[in-house]
Amino acid sequence: MQLPQQLLDSLTGIAGFDKEAFVQVHESGEQVVSVRVNPFKSEIGNRQSAIDGSDLTIGHFNLPQLSKIPWCSYGYYLPERPAFIFDPLIHAGAYYVQEASSMFVEQALTQTMDVSQPLRVLDLCAAPGGKSTLLQSLISADSLLVSNEVIKSRAAILEENCVKWGGANVIVTNADPITFARLENFFDVIVVDAPCSGSGLFRREREAIGEWSEQNVQLCYQRQQRILADVFPALKEGGVLIYSTCSYSKEEDEGIGDWLMDTFTVDSLPLKIDTAWGIVETQSDKHQAYGYRFFPNKIKGEGFFISSFRKQEGGASSVKPPKKSLLQKASKNEAGIIQPWLQPKQPVQLWKQKDELFAFPVSLEKELLTIVDNVYVRRAGTAVGKIAGNDLVPDHALAVSTLINQSIVAVSLKKEDAIQYLRKEEVSVSTSHKGWTLVQFEQYNLGWIKVLQNRINNYYPQGWRILKRTTDSANEHN
Repeated sequence: MQLPQQLLDSLTGIAGFDKEAFVQVHESGEQVVSVRVNPFKSEIGNRQSAIDGSDLTIGHFNLPQLSKIPWCSYGYYLPERPAFIFDPLIHAGAYYVQEASSMFVEQALTQTMDVSQPLRVLDLCAAPGGKSTLLQSLISADSLLVSNEVIKSRAAILEENCVKWGGANVIVTNADPITFARLENFFDVIVVDAPCSGSGLFRREREAIGEWSEQNVQLCYQRQQRILADVFPALKEGGVLIYSTCSYSKEEDEGIGDWLMDTFTVDSLPLKIDTAWGIVETQSDKHQAYGYRFFPNKIKGEGFFISSFRKQEGGASSVKPPKKSLLQKASKNEAGIIQPWLQPKQPVQLWKQKDELFAFPVSLEKELLTIVDNVYVRRAGTAVGKIAGNDLVPDHALAVSTLINQSIVAVSLKKEDAIQYLRKEEVSVSTSHKGWTLVQFEQYNLGWIKVLQNRINNYYPQGWRILKRTTDSANEHN
């Protein structure tokens, strides 16, 4: 692997940079594989918490056998990369494949905000969903996560991963950053994992080496400024901006810290790190803004940079929900049909848009109506389904959500049959029950089938089905 000489020259003098070790780790061919388990799914049914790993097998590894990622409550290293696409548990949202360094967002959030309190959080550049599902695991049930992606095709992947994670307090949007300026002083936290020149991913994505140039670094630096300037009005006074890149370049990292402090009234926030973690604390040239850089020769993970800032201007939000909304609450009759499908005493309100019904936390009604009025929403809360006559046609999102009533009839499939189901092919089950039935693998819900008199209909989402036939995972990307 031939690293760009201009990159190596530009990193000379940066705190923690060791050229020889840096080049060596890139030439080693070593691949670091890491996953993050879903704390919400682990609590469903009578399972013990997956955090102790007593019943969760990822690939063929049992969680207690795996080494922990020290800066993330739910993160684990795997000794090798299994064929994740052929593990039904990843489709059930039991865990997410995420790069270890980027899980440090947990420290940036929990060290700067009280996550036990209701928060409004915006993940601005969220696809494919790693940071959003992490944020969702950390915030309280009364908190709101708005997970946004500007590119439509990537927003679809983001939506899929948020649905699989299963929480109801998430809104997936597809909007340009400038759109959020309408929501003045609205969010307590804004996370911007900015588009960047990508040098931190060279070890994992070798094709990125050929795309790197000093000119591209400058273009990214300008784009990052534009994105931050566009969204900054939406952060309330006292709110926290968490900024990150997968670039080593000083312009995109410390340079942005200095630009933020030149342009806005913000304080740079230091974070506590354990020296054993190998993370390098840096400070920018002009304003000494704190940043944290991850070198792959010092930590077990890829290249990453993160910094946090507290806004010191703007006041509280004056944005109010509209008097008339595109949404309407479900009728008493509709709610009566849906209620048996949900866990008892769930603090959710049922909403209707056209003929689609969804559940959203009662405590976040104003936030929901405000977002829907100002931003294009792809999905809000948990899609429940549609009413046909006096029956519910359930949505896939309900099956994999944390709201689903555990008394609903379910059938358990062996791995080969579960893969068949996830390919949206015919499955054979043994059940006397007729009608809508949950499909499970190792007690985790995968989706719906409908058992009829002489056949079984597979309702796994067409666009999410497994297309791959081989178990070779060399080119797999998560």
